[in-house]
Amino acid sequence: MKSLLVLLSFFLLSSVAVVAQTIGSTKTEQYKASFETAIDISKYMDYDGPQIPIQILKAGISDEMYEMYPELKEKRVGLGVANISMEYLENLNRFKFTEDKTEIKNRMVKQFQASQSGISENKLDGRGKINLAEYFVTIECYDYSISEDETVNLKDGVKNLMVTRIGLQVRFTNAETGVVFGASGLGEAKTTRELTILSDATVDEMKFNQSTISIATKKALDIACARILDRMIKKQIFTK
Repeated sequence: MKSLLVLLSFFLLSSVAVVAQTIGSTKTEQYKASFETAIDISKYMDYDGPQIPIQILKAGISDEMYEMYPELKEKRVGLGVANISMEYLENLNRFKFTEDKTEIKNRMVKQFQASQSGISENKLDGRGKINLAEYFVTIECYDYSISEDETVNLKDGVKNLMVTRIGLQVRFTNAETGVVFGASGLGEAKTTRELTILSDATVDEMKFNQSTISIATKKALDIACARILDRMIKKQIFTK
């Protein structure tokens, strides 16, 4: 009887070990260069001082990146990056934006001329009021990837981890001197799915979540803009 209990205990322990065993996994190596890693942006957010006029020349995805990653155009990533970038810079409360579209500038000139000629009811005087950009800004995507890792465990089932990465380079070019403040940031957004071994969903591919584009873009801007502001403060362009 004692031998039977020992044998039964050994069988149960062996069963637990087998159930908990990982029977398969797929993982992708992750690496970030030192200039892409996180830096705290929060200390630069509460700003209430003089603003610098800037002009955004380009924000989004280059044609070369679209050729390399056609899925960027399919997912309309460029539009999202452009919109988020402008909102992000405005939210810093350190910059005011000047118009870059020639058509709008020409309309402003025509209105001033109409006002000066006396044919308009309301008067507009733009003399000495036009803000010229002190810095020209470009924001370009230099890296985009989606990786998926999978672990299959007899006890816990299937675990999928999808990581969306977006790398952005932000450049501030001084309009007078041509001196450039540039910084890069690599943002990541993760989507996790957990399934049991018996789930029918295990045969389906994990679906891409569009919201990860926005999350990864904001994280990349956090890193890049924090680095640029840190340099601007050291150069006393901003006091804090």
